[in-house]
Amino acid sequence: MRTIFLSLTLFISLNCFGQQIIDDEVTKLFKTELEKENIKSGILHIYSESRGIEIQLAKSKEDSIYINSPFYTASVTKMLTATAIGILTDDNKLKFEDKIAQYLSETMMYNLHVLDGKDYSKDVTIAHLLQHTSGLPDYFTDNTIDGSPNIINQILMDTNKSWSAEEMIEFTKHNMKPHFVPGTYYHYTDTEYVLLALIIEKVSGVTFSQFLEENIFQPLKMHSSYINIKSSPIDKTFPMAKFFVGDIELSSLKSLSADWGGGGLVSTTEGLIKFFEAFNNDLIIKKKTRIAMQNWVYETKGMDYGFGIRKVYIKDLTHTNTDLQLIGHPGSTASFLWYCKQLDTYISGTLNQLEASKRALLLVYEILKLIENKN
Repeated sequence: MRTIFLSLTLFISLNCFGQQIIDDEVTKLFKTELEKENIKSGILHIYSESRGIEIQLAKSKEDSIYINSPFYTASVTKMLTATAIGILTDDNKLKFEDKIAQYLSETMMYNLHVLDGKDYSKDVTIAHLLQHTSGLPDYFTDNTIDGSPNIINQILMDTNKSWSAEEMIEFTKHNMKPHFVPGTYYHYTDTEYVLLALIIEKVSGVTFSQFLEENIFQPLKMHSSYINIKSSPIDKTFPMAKFFVGDIELSSLKSLSADWGGGGLVSTTEGLIKFFEAFNNDLIIKKKTRIAMQNWVYETKGMDYGFGIRKVYIKDLTHTNTDLQLIGHPGSTASFLWYCKQLDTYISGTLNQLEASKRALLLVYEILKLIENKN
C-alpha cells in the first residue's frame, strides 16, 4: 500500500490584545476539506489587518507543498488583466468605451462577431470584453458548431501543442458562433480576455507578461508571480503546485498555453492578497477607475459581474440570512481570491482540483462564519 505523505504548515499571527481567534477551527475545516478523496492538496491564506488575523495553511497528500508555494490561479487572472486595462485608462492610453477595432488588426477583427448574417464586430467595446457582454463565444467551454472538441478538450487531446492568441481567436471564429448582439446580455467567455491581453500588448508596446511584471508584480513585490509558460518568476524558490482534473495532472502540459489573458497567472496567496489590498486602497489604479470597474451587471442568482471582478451575495447561494458579501474572483482549479468588506477580511487559496470549485466557495463561507461569530 502506497505511503501517503502529509505536509501541514501553519502560521498564525495574533494581534497585540492576545485575541484567541479561529485558528483551530479553521485548521479543522481545512483538514476536513483536504481529506476528501478527490482533493490532493490545498493552500489557504486568511488576512485581516483590522482584526489581527493572519492564518496560512498548506497540505498535500502526495508532494511537499508550502504556504508560499505558487499555484495556478486560473480565472483569478481576469482581475489582473482588467486592472492592466485600468492602468492604461489612467494613463489616458485608452478608454473603457473605446471600440476594440481601434486596437486590433483587420485580420483579428474580420468576422469576429457575425450573428444571423449581420457583422457586429466593430460594435464591440473594451467594456463589453471586460464585463462579458460582447456576445462572443467561449473558446474553452462553449459547444462548437459541428460538435467537434472545444479547446478545453483539445488541451487533453494534444498536450504538447503550443497555442497562440491568434490561433485561439481563429478557432472561435470558425468553430463557434456568437450568442447575442454586443451589450444586450451576459455570457462568460475567456475569448474576451485573450482580446484584452492583445489590446494591452498593442497599446503598451510590451508583452502581456512584461506589462504585468512592470506595473503590478514588481511594484507590489509579487516575486513569485508570472504567466504560465510565457514568463518566469523573479523568485524561483518553489515550483508551481500540481493541479488536477480527476486523477489527471494538468500542471505540466504545454497545451495550457491556451489559457492566457483569462487564466494563465501563477501566484501565491500572499502575492494575490497584496494585489487585492493595493487595488482596494487605490494604489494601482485611481479610485474613479476602480469604481467604474465595479459597475455591476447581473450574472446569475447570487452573483453580479463588473470589469474582471465578481460580487457574490452569500445568502442567495447558501439560502441563509447572512448579509455577508464577497468581491473578487474564483478560478476553475478551485482557486480563489476574495474580500469580505463587512469583516474586512481577505481569503485566498486553492484546492488544485477542477471538480472542487463549488466546495472552495463553501469553505470560504464557513471560514467567514467563524470569523463573524468569534469577533
